[in-house]
Amino acid sequence: MQIQVIAVGKLTDRYLRDGVAEFEKRLGAYSKLELIEVPDESIPGNASKAQEDYLKAREGERLLSKVKAGSYMIALDIDGHEVSSTGFAEFMKDLGIRGQSNLAFVIGGTLGLSKEVLGAADFRLSLGQMTFPHQLVRMILLEQIYRAFRIIRGEPYHR
Repeated sequence: MQIQVIAVGKLTDRYLRDGVAEFEKRLGAYSKLELIEVPDESIPGNASKAQEDYLKAREGERLLSKVKAGSYMIALDIDGHEVSSTGFAEFMKDLGIRGQSNLAFVIGGTLGLSKEVLGAADFRLSLGQMTFPHQLVRMILLEQIYRAFRIIRGEPYHR
């Protein structure tokens, strides 16, 4: 399976870079992983809803331009489908069985994802109703992808 994780902004904190690097290394045994960062927009403190939508749309264009043609696109969205870790593993396994070997996970920036990105997504995945910093979401997502592969292969994992 080939997996892209396409995210807005650079990881700034060392602990996040280290965590992402660790899961990138672990995932090498299960898939080909490509991590892509697109530039984020500077958001004025007093931005109107229209300005925020415009900035999200600009980030969204950058995100969509990086999704490989033919990929099954999964947008991380708080209003998306919530699944358990075993449910996520079954979802990933089912995609593989159906021949979807190229997956693109898309993570928005501070403002979230544009309506264009959400509309283009094949699936909208929620990590739950809690709000996480978008940079932390990368590490959480990679850990869950790693866990899913271990579950699929019947390997031990922390429950």
